[in-house]
Amino acid sequence: MGNKLPNILFFGIDSLRRDHMSNYGYSRLTTPHIGKYAEGGVTFENCFSPHIPTTPGYSNMLTGRDCFGTDVVGLSQPKIIDGVPVLAEVLRDRGYNTTCVGFQGNAAGRGYDKYISFSGWGPDREDGRAHKAEALNEVAIPELERLAKEDKPFFLFLRHMDPHSPYLPPEPFQHMFFQGDPCDPADHRMEKVYAFRPFADYIASWIPKGCTNPDYVIAQYDAALAYMDASIQRILQKLADLGIEDDTIVVFVSDHGETLYDHDCYFDHHGMYEPTLTVPLIIRWNGHLPAGKRIPDICQLKDFMPTLLDLMGVETGLPFDGRSLMPLIRGEEREPEPEFYITECTWMRKHGWRTPEWKLIVSLEPDFHFKPMLELYNLIKDPLENHNVADENPEVVEMLRARMEAFIAKREKEVGRTDPIYRNFLANDRPFASSEEAYYGKYIGGIEDAVKLQKQDK
Repeated sequence: MGNKLPNILFFGIDSLRRDHMSNYGYSRLTTPHIGKYAEGGVTFENCFSPHIPTTPGYSNMLTGRDCFGTDVVGLSQPKIIDGVPVLAEVLRDRGYNTTCVGFQGNAAGRGYDKYISFSGWGPDREDGRAHKAEALNEVAIPELERLAKEDKPFFLFLRHMDPHSPYLPPEPFQHMFFQGDPCDPADHRMEKVYAFRPFADYIASWIPKGCTNPDYVIAQYDAALAYMDASIQRILQKLADLGIEDDTIVVFVSDHGETLYDHDCYFDHHGMYEPTLTVPLIIRWNGHLPAGKRIPDICQLKDFMPTLLDLMGVETGLPFDGRSLMPLIRGEEREPEPEFYITECTWMRKHGWRTPEWKLIVSLEPDFHFKPMLELYNLIKDPLENHNVADENPEVVEMLRARMEAFIAKREKEVGRTDPIYRNFLANDRPFASSEEAYYGKYIGGIEDAVKLQKQDK
């Protein structure tokens, strides 16, 4: 490679739940190819996406800033605050060819020389299944071949959508993890899913008619991961066949996780519970990063961009909120950041504070799940967050609230703006007055509506 900067092959996988990946300890073999490839690099075991969902998640990841630095907390916010460059812009200014597959329209999706779309959502073929990863491969592999021929380093961003609903993996994957009866009339667990008006029509548009068993739907999510994993192997093999693997940094990461049958947030990624906040982060660069290293320290998406640039030896002088993880990779000390601020502002408007032991969730307006305005979970005694202990621990609530408010005040002073969670509402630029109003005011109809939401098209 000489003095040429490394290529970057970036797998940005939407809604990838870390604890459903086999290389992160899941019992089902969902990601064997990603796992095998990760053995040649560094795996971060406790990476968090603190600001939910997609738009703030990618904004943090691709700027190195937190939500105060980006001014983004909601899905439909069209832009990051002026003067904050994204990763693709930084790399393009340094001579990179930049190509984005399937990410156009997002606030963080700037700075690409070329944008390529692919049909990546619902059933688009005769079998009625969603061939999302294959559709991506059809455009991504020729683009990888083109970029490899250029005399410039490249940044190829691939946005995989397979873990995002609808979960419709094609054969032979769809029956990989479930051979029972998805429509057992004695099973009533899906009734509450179909009764949840805001999402009922959307979920019914892709779940088999008469499905009563949520385990079937979860198995389809897992099968979608396995299908995507097999399709990703084609890209990894192409990278090796082109002879540029050693000159390329390969990244696997997600903007947020996914809730399945958890916390009444059915088959989506709203709420600030652990399945949504936890994401994978894997980085491999042959000959430059240790193989087989797993790092247990807590990190956040805001740490990714400073880490990547540090690894590449690129100095920018940018004032990141995140910090490079390279000291941990080298086995050196890095001051931990074990507690942090969390937000969600798309389907529910909440913020909170997470420590290794506690999670505080404070609603800023009534939500459509009729949840209490204050939630507190002991993450050590109750890691699944099933028992709200706010009433029993008022002193803990006040302690965590004080720490959160002190952090907000500090960051507001540093950026000269109020917390964006206070300036973004869920309906008509005002808070919902009640959970009933939120319940009847928030609605997603079918697959087409989900696509529009992701494209910021209200």
